[in-house]
Amino acid sequence: MIKIWNETGFVENDPWVLETDEVQASEGERAVVGIEAFLELAEHSNESGFGVLLRPADDVTRLEPYLDRIALVAIAFPAFSDGRGFSQATLLRERLGYKGEVRAVGDVLIDPIPLMLRTGFTSFAVSNPTALARLAENRLPGIAERYQPTAVLANEAGGFSWRRIGGRDA
Repeated sequence: MIKIWNETGFVENDPWVLETDEVQASEGERAVVGIEAFLELAEHSNESGFGVLLRPADDVTRLEPYLDRIALVAIAFPAFSDGRGFSQATLLRERLGYKGEVRAVGDVLIDPIPLMLRTGFTSFAVSNPTALARLAENRLPGIAERYQPTAVLANEAGGFSWRRIGGRDA
């Protein structure tokens, strides 16, 4: 069972559906389609509120002309060892200035969630039993020291602020 989690807790009645050949969004649901299908739809309409699925090899910069029309970007993690989604989220937030929802889907485990939050993810489609239990208990692992910049401003002190001047991460 997949549950959607964000920093305020589990989301009830999430409308987004990852469309496949077998699964289609129905009445009251919103479709999340692959980048090629999205680009085709966007090219031939003026609609907005789209949901787009990025797979690891997809070029996120192809979305740039349409970002104001996208409500959700779902980034696929087909395996926990595939970190390309972190780069895609960072590109969306820092270089392209995307302000909408960025959701991690696929093999989402508890340990990388704090790092995903730092790179700009705002929600997570979670099915891993350990991750679900820890999120239900509001027990995220911490990041004691960090030296990389972040797409999201840090609320807490720590890390190596001397590595960034005027940085985002103190």
